[in-house]
Amino acid sequence: MTSEIGLKWVNEHSERLIETSDKLWEFAETALHEYQSSDLLQGELKQAGFEVETGVAGMPTAFRARWGNGTPTVGFLAEYDALPGLSQKSVPRKEPMKEGAPGHGCGHNLLGTAVLGAALALKAEMEQDNLSGTIVVFGCPAEEIMVGKIVMAREGLFDELDVALTWHPQSLNGVMNCGWVAMNSVKFDFHGITSHAAFAPEMGRSALDAVELMNVGVNYLREHVSSNARIHYVITNGGREPNIVPGYAQVWYYIRAPKREEVDAIYARIKDIAEGAALMAGTKVEARLLTACHDCLLNTSLNRHLSDSMQCVASPVWSEEELRFARELTQGFDANQRMRQISIFTRDNLEGHMLHSDVLPLNDTHILLPGSTDVSDVSWIVPTGQIMTACYPIGIPPHSWQLTASVSTSIGHKGMLYAAKVLVKAASELIREAGLLARVKAEHLKNTSEKKYVCALPEDFSLSTVHLE
Repeated sequence: MTSEIGLKWVNEHSERLIETSDKLWEFAETALHEYQSSDLLQGELKQAGFEVETGVAGMPTAFRARWGNGTPTVGFLAEYDALPGLSQKSVPRKEPMKEGAPGHGCGHNLLGTAVLGAALALKAEMEQDNLSGTIVVFGCPAEEIMVGKIVMAREGLFDELDVALTWHPQSLNGVMNCGWVAMNSVKFDFHGITSHAAFAPEMGRSALDAVELMNVGVNYLREHVSSNARIHYVITNGGREPNIVPGYAQVWYYIRAPKREEVDAIYARIKDIAEGAALMAGTKVEARLLTACHDCLLNTSLNRHLSDSMQCVASPVWSEEELRFARELTQGFDANQRMRQISIFTRDNLEGHMLHSDVLPLNDTHILLPGSTDVSDVSWIVPTGQIMTACYPIGIPPHSWQLTASVSTSIGHKGMLYAAKVLVKAASELIREAGLLARVKAEHLKNTSEKKYVCALPEDFSLSTVHLE
């Protein structure tokens, strides 16, 4: 049971969606500062008859928009934050719009717009076919710093949903049948005693010494954690000048592992190392957990449905001009680099391909990705499905100027419109086919029967702290 009304709506409103996407790309606002971007999306939803709550979960740029009545309740997850330092013109050579300014190096301008398009198209279809159900669009800020959906989840915003759908720009078309790892973001502040480094070093207690000792200890720990764990750090403050024993120093860690409990265990050991380093250096240490996300809970029934939907909707066909742009954008890329980028998702031979035009078959086994996303927290609360569509050339790394350039061109636009069509088709059939949704929900219930969602954010979490970061 299906309808073509939603797909037709996307086609008829494609220019409006492209215009919206390009505006978001121009705004390029970073996490928790997406005021214009959030207002633009809210305005489109209000104009279409959605009831919009702004500033939900205590975040000024977050929103929840609702239309319809009754069940099922389908949620769409929109993102629209940009990345610092990735300003770039729509040209295949490095040329910032403004040096050092933000840019959409992850394609969230497309992400938020396709979700908007899917929701509005689904509304049009439900109205014409007199379907019962509720659409809820969540404006989720600050994905790049792992905050938006986690805070929203803690506040119970997703509890009303029967299913949640989203997508992400990629270089390939397919279902994200992959596990994202859990993560802690934590800063360690060391406090020592300043002193003249030449005349009275014995009077000082170096906070920088403690940071360096901690890092040595953590690097020895790496041998004794799971091979799938990742520990990254940067020294964000190492003192002011060499002739002063640093009285304050700071190191910032990301701790990742396939399961939430693994992250908790590694974090406990790292805190012990930090305490030991502080003791050795004669300093004090404070651990500040900034944010924490879960691993992703996959739903095979939902992912199969999304895969079928992708196969039923025509994927983009690329013009010679788009292929030429892609070749210029990837000029100088090592062939091995390109293959490493795509080998994460597929074993298909895509050598020589610039832009993906097929749909990857659904993997029989789940892929474990080394990165993290706040979509994972939603997946523990409600069945959550995520697709990816080709919006930039194969081999381009995320968070790059090349990606920023691509997602403002017709390449990004075509991938965005394809994503909107797939999402509206998948959502429509979930509403129409009660048995399908029942299977999806039953699998989620089984997967969460022994482990319920508990937000991993620290009890004293504050958005004011995040703003200061």
